[in-house]
Amino acid sequence: GSRAGRGSGAAMAAGPRWRERLFALYFLSHIPVTALIDIQPLLPPGTHPPALAELLQWYATSFRDPMMLQPPEWFKAFMYCEAFLQMPFFPIAVYAFFKGGCKWIRTPAIIYSTHVATTLFAILAHILFHDFSKSEHLGPQTQRERLILLSIYAPYLLIPLLILFTMLFNPHYNPVEKRKRK
Repeated sequence: GSRAGRGSGAAMAAGPRWRERLFALYFLSHIPVTALIDIQPLLPPGTHPPALAELLQWYATSFRDPMMLQPPEWFKAFMYCEAFLQMPFFPIAVYAFFKGGCKWIRTPAIIYSTHVATTLFAILAHILFHDFSKSEHLGPQTQRERLILLSIYAPYLLIPLLILFTMLFNPHYNPVEKRKRK
């Protein structure tokens, strides 16, 4: 290829860098959140230090998220997926996105982002439409409270969607194969 061709390729490779950094920070922040907060409802009481149990209680009360204190079975299934499918992927994704340019992360990132986006649609629909009046723990009662809780979960939909679209449509991760004529 010509020198100009190589130059434009380098510019394209630099294109996703801000997104790769965002993705790396997203996955890095997800490790302690999952390990210390999100999987608490799956473990026997007393497994986590009291300060972490109090943090979860404070969060659930402040943001009216009864699912984190008494998760419905379908939500618990998503928590198990987070603990056993997503959590092992987080350090790998941190490495790949901080390093940058790791094309091998494309397929695992597509699987991750599709899975998480799918679970988040169910969670967000539950937040928007479920009748929490019969919940043992306080849930959102007003539209404003529902939107506040929605805003806590929304980044876990939006960033995976950005990952998905980057993996599918960014030329760095989705090179157009040139077919040779025989």
